[in-house]
Amino acid sequence: MKMFKYILSIALMTFVAVSCSEDFLDKAPLDSINTENFYVTEADAVAAINGAYQPLQWPKLYNMRMWTSDIMAGNSVVGAGGGDDGRETQDMANYVTTTDNPGVLDLFRGPAPGILRCNIVLQKVSAIDMDEDLKNRVLGEAHFLRGLYYFILVRYFGDVPLITEPQEPGDDLRPSRDDKDTVYQLIIDDLTAAKTMLPEKSTYSSDDLGRATKGAATGLLAKVYLTLGEWDNVVTLCDEVAALGYDLNTSYGDNFNVNSKNSIESLFEIQYTGGAGEDFWSNENQASWLSTFTGPRNSDMVAGGWGWNQPTQEFVDSYEAGDLRKDVTVLYDGCPQFDGQDYDPAYSTTGYNLRKFLVSKAFAPTYDSSPMDFPVLRYADVLLMKAEALNNLSRTSEAEAPLNKVRERAGLTGVSGKSQAEMKEIILHERRMELAFEGQRWFDLIRVDGGQYGLDFLHSIGKLNATTKHLLFPIPLKETESNPNLLPNNPGY
Repeated sequence: MKMFKYILSIALMTFVAVSCSEDFLDKAPLDSINTENFYVTEADAVAAINGAYQPLQWPKLYNMRMWTSDIMAGNSVVGAGGGDDGRETQDMANYVTTTDNPGVLDLFRGPAPGILRCNIVLQKVSAIDMDEDLKNRVLGEAHFLRGLYYFILVRYFGDVPLITEPQEPGDDLRPSRDDKDTVYQLIIDDLTAAKTMLPEKSTYSSDDLGRATKGAATGLLAKVYLTLGEWDNVVTLCDEVAALGYDLNTSYGDNFNVNSKNSIESLFEIQYTGGAGEDFWSNENQASWLSTFTGPRNSDMVAGGWGWNQPTQEFVDSYEAGDLRKDVTVLYDGCPQFDGQDYDPAYSTTGYNLRKFLVSKAFAPTYDSSPMDFPVLRYADVLLMKAEALNNLSRTSEAEAPLNKVRERAGLTGVSGKSQAEMKEIILHERRMELAFEGQRWFDLIRVDGGQYGLDFLHSIGKLNATTKHLLFPIPLKETESNPNLLPNNPGY
């Protein structure tokens, strides 16, 4: 299977895309590795784990495919240049996805290099003679990252091959799919290990901010249990995150400000530096694509500006009156200026553009230079997870406090005295508006009520093609052709 056809010698060469320096986004020459003397020193261990972060930054994951899931979830349309521009995303959003869809192939293959690199770290670093605290941190980072990569895969595809050791020449490279319960157990084991091994965020130097932390592992584990419906575990883990000192930023917009990255609200975000001469389209690229892709087309408001991810009228109408998040998230007729410029709704096919991740040309003067990070997990999400879990435990009145903390930051009045059923809808709506365009909405649609919540919503906005089969993507044709052991495919494909 091509997804996992990576052998040890190839992996070692890729690790040198990042250096052993303290700043884990720095990179070293691609031809400086000697496989005979690697995994010997402390610097080798740090370089190896640095490499395990990189696939998160790539277009197959958080630099494109993860955020385009909001288009599929009905928050927005592709927009872009029209016609066949973004055809694979249009097909996914119109629920006519087939096994040869390039976007599905990206998502299936995207986690593979990261899983491989984590497996190598977990196999090799334990034997290195190095500072024990640093060794624990490196191993904890590998457990966290492997858990995250598999969490992405299992939610999109269900049963997937579970690879926990590096594959080498002579190994069986055509594994079959493991059932999703087994995959989830590995994720839980990895994140449980990570939360005991990783340091708290407050102990990191400025050079290491952005690495996985105890809070990131704890919060992500809460999200895993939220997906599985294990509500008591969710409440316990969310309380553990709170005890680590996380809080909401005073302003919602600070979560999407290049000057406040890795803030008190951030549990984990994908790090971008704004580029350092790398090809924008390559895996070595260190610039975020979001501002470039989602800036209003033909507007010159930001560098690039290709008009992707245009919010729908239905989404914009879903804001409550006075919601301060609207002006941070969406460009609309009469909205506050962006970087000194007025917005013209003619820039968009829907009359709206995404504002949330736009970067002023003062910080990103060229299309390939945006330093904007992408949020994977924020404390607001933790509060809403706790509220949802409490409500599902019939502790509805207790769910008010974490929910209202998020609402009050958004300038909205608190909620009280609601029934359990009413509170459920309020919390899910709050998640939609708070986490809009952060790649979270799709996963909420498919997990609640076994996906029926998502199907009901999609049908309500006219996406009548959506059926139960679309709650999972198909295993890509290119993968099943090279590895028939991946068959049978997901139902309906």
